[in-house]
Amino acid sequence: MASDLINGLSVDVEDWFQVGAFENVIDRAAWDSLDLRVERNCDAILALFDEAGVKGTFFTLGWVAQRCPEMMRRIAGEGHEIASHGWDHRRVFTLSRADFAADLVRARDVLQDITGAQVIGYRAPSFSIDTRTPWAHEVLAEQGYRYSSSVAPIVHDHYGWREAPRFAFRPVAGAELIEIPVTTAEVAGRRMAAGGGGFFRLLPYALSHWALRRVNRHDARPALTYFHPWEIDQAQPRVAEASLKSKIRHYSRLGAMQGKLARLLHDFQWGRMDALAAREAARTP
Repeated sequence: MASDLINGLSVDVEDWFQVGAFENVIDRAAWDSLDLRVERNCDAILALFDEAGVKGTFFTLGWVAQRCPEMMRRIAGEGHEIASHGWDHRRVFTLSRADFAADLVRARDVLQDITGAQVIGYRAPSFSIDTRTPWAHEVLAEQGYRYSSSVAPIVHDHYGWREAPRFAFRPVAGAELIEIPVTTAEVAGRRMAAGGGGFFRLLPYALSHWALRRVNRHDARPALTYFHPWEIDQAQPRVAEASLKSKIRHYSRLGAMQGKLARLLHDFQWGRMDALAAREAARTP
């Protein structure tokens, strides 16, 4: 093990056609006509987690949960946390405050009704809480969420809040809510993404291992990782209309992902995000 710290393990449960990279070429109205592959991919993820003896958090779109209720009950029944990823992957900065509040209610109601589990965590689609949404954390606090993992403290062409803290912070004074940003490693004053997703899938495993170990040992803080069910699915349909950049990002190294995840699960200690949030809240004034 690289560290005795327990890191946060998370899955952003959305299907291949719901990703931000394809939002301008696949209409939401067409979603129900497309091949829904998320359930078979989540089955593979559950088997992977079971083999490694780890529990994680599944940040799930309400749209997906509504269409795959048995999958949701299976995830919760195996001891994993169910958390919200919003309703249909609309980025928070595209919504008004009122629309964001309604999106949160709609998604959480479906998740809780299906699983019977209380939903206390939220992750914004594409880490889309940033300087354009100064009200977003206030809305989460008003609705009683205990934690959010919605901020990427880096510069990226799709998202990013470079000035945000690297580690857990309280975004609303006097509120219980704690924000746990996606993990970054800092070297010589420069930040690099280290929390998973495309970074983990596309780059050599040794780099991700080094970055997470640096956070655990050099910063003495827990890290978090995230990935998507479609990232282990080589057979998913190809979107011909997507840009070349989107195709490279989305389809590269899908075949390597499952093996890399298996290594990661065994090389570090992992747990659910709600447990990580509780520990971070206790140490964060």
